[in-house]
Amino acid sequence: MNVTKKLTRTAGFLYLIMIVTGGFAEAFVRGGLTVHGDPAATARNILESEQMYRLGFVADLICIIATTFLSLIFYYLFKPVNKFLSSMALLFSILASAVMTANLIHQFAPLLLLHNTAYQQAFSIEQLQTQSLFFLNLQSQGYNISLLLFAFYFPIIGWLVYKSNSLPKVLGVIYTLAGVGYLANSLAWFLAPQLAGHLFPYVLLPAFIGEVSMSLWLIFKGVKAPEMSVG
Repeated sequence: MNVTKKLTRTAGFLYLIMIVTGGFAEAFVRGGLTVHGDPAATARNILESEQMYRLGFVADLICIIATTFLSLIFYYLFKPVNKFLSSMALLFSILASAVMTANLIHQFAPLLLLHNTAYQQAFSIEQLQTQSLFFLNLQSQGYNISLLLFAFYFPIIGWLVYKSNSLPKVLGVIYTLAGVGYLANSLAWFLAPQLAGHLFPYVLLPAFIGEVSMSLWLIFKGVKAPEMSVG
C-alpha cells in the first residue's frame, strides 16, 4: 500500500472518529443533559450523569485531535491541486479547532461550580445552578463560532475535491453544501435564534451527509493515485 492510500484510509478513519466523538459530545451529552431555561434540572442531570458528562468532555478533545490530524492529511493530499487553497483550508481548520478547544473550559465550569465547597459557601445552590447553565449557554455560542469558521473550510476542500479528479465530483459538491449548512446554522443562532431553533437540525443535514460520505469513501474507495500523487 503506497503512501497516498495509507493517508487516505487514515483520513477516513480519523473522520469517522471525529463524527462519532463530536456527535456523542454535542447531541447525546450536552443536548441530552441541558434543559434550556431550567438551571436546577440541568444541574441535576449533570450530577446524576457525571461520568457521561466527563466522557463528553474527553470525546470533544479526541474529536479536536482527530480533526487536526485530518486537516494536516488533507493539506498534504490536496497541496498538489492548489497549495494556496490547501493552506487556507488548513488555517480555517486550525482557527476553528483553537476556538473549540478554548471553549471547552466553559463546559467544564459546571463541574467546578457544583462540586467546590468554597463556592457553595459563597453562593446559594440556586445561584450555582444558574451560573452552570450560563456557562453551558456560553459554550453553545462558542461552539457556533467554531462551526462558522469550519463553514469556510468545507467549500475550499469541496473545490479541491472537485478539481482533483481523484475523488467523485459529487463529493466536492456535497462538501460545499455542508459548509453552507454550517454557515447558515451559526448565522441563524447569532442573528435570529428563534428561527435557528426551527432550522436545527435540518440545516445541518447536508453536513452530516457530506462528512459521512467523505469518511466512508476514503475508507473503502480511497483516491485515484495517478491523479493525486504526493510529492
